[in-house]
Amino acid sequence: MSDKTFKILSIDGGGIKGLYSATILKEFEEKFNCQISDYFDMICGTSTGGLIALALALKIPAKDICDFYELEGPKIFPQSKSIPFFGITISRRFMMQMVRGGKYSDKPLRKALEKIFKETKIGDSNNLLCIPSYTITEARTFVFKFDHKEGNLDRDNGAKMVDIALATSAAPTFFPMSEDPYYNNKQFIDGGVWANNPTLVGLLEALTYFVGKGKEYNKLKILSISSLSITGGKPTGLKRNRSFLNWGNDLFETSFTGQSSFSDFFMNKIKTISDIDIDYERIPSVTVARDQESLIQLDVATRKALDLIKGKGKDQADIYKKRSEIIDFFKDKKTYKTK
Repeated sequence: MSDKTFKILSIDGGGIKGLYSATILKEFEEKFNCQISDYFDMICGTSTGGLIALALALKIPAKDICDFYELEGPKIFPQSKSIPFFGITISRRFMMQMVRGGKYSDKPLRKALEKIFKETKIGDSNNLLCIPSYTITEARTFVFKFDHKEGNLDRDNGAKMVDIALATSAAPTFFPMSEDPYYNNKQFIDGGVWANNPTLVGLLEALTYFVGKGKEYNKLKILSISSLSITGGKPTGLKRNRSFLNWGNDLFETSFTGQSSFSDFFMNKIKTISDIDIDYERIPSVTVARDQESLIQLDVATRKALDLIKGKGKDQADIYKKRSEIIDFFKDKKTYKTK
């Protein structure tokens, strides 16, 4: 049998830092004069990465996705004034995150998503999809997919992309839980609670249905795009007894970064021991300086933060778009057809 390669694009979650991933993809589209959708059989994305994945699968240019973050980000994550609290000063929104119904309303997010996705459904996708979430209703992981014939699937194609984007990005304490009438009002939260880096989700889907002995494809290529992460570490001697007030966004950052790091470690191991030819490439976060950390947060969408995130994405793209292992992803178009 001649070689036939199945290609997957995987995009991490990370809130407004999705602008970093989207900028890298924008630079790739401009460099290779292409649309990302035409070069990957499957696109996987979690949380903000899920939003990007859904948009790419509709052949929305990555440039427009970047514009979405810059225009809508400040509305989705509005800043607030600080207030005194037991001798310290915290933001009013952080107070809401601790004791009320969440840090932000999801109404601006829904309104922004409706602008980009309109009435489109999963069945309108030009690519296979894996969009992780978690259903509180059933207490289990949940992956929204394009209903492909290989799995005899008949579940998600009628679901609205707006609602799927809300379900995968409903980060606990940041946004309300998502409730979707298409799934009998099941409630969902952010897929980042278990698969912030969805590469393993895509790997499992590919090996189950598409790649391997007796299947259509015999080779697998995966390009994984990290979010921008604070990976510089912390000094020793930190306070050991920490409340949510002490942890703040570090609680989520640590969880997301840890899961993403393990997925990368797993992929680098499995590609060396698998009987199937697996080519795996990861574009990581760049280093974030200590004095930049306050701007590189899940929900900081000020002009300074957006410029910093965008600049780091462009710098990383300038490095990776010249590498042969990345160029190779854009030599041949995808072969799997959803339509």
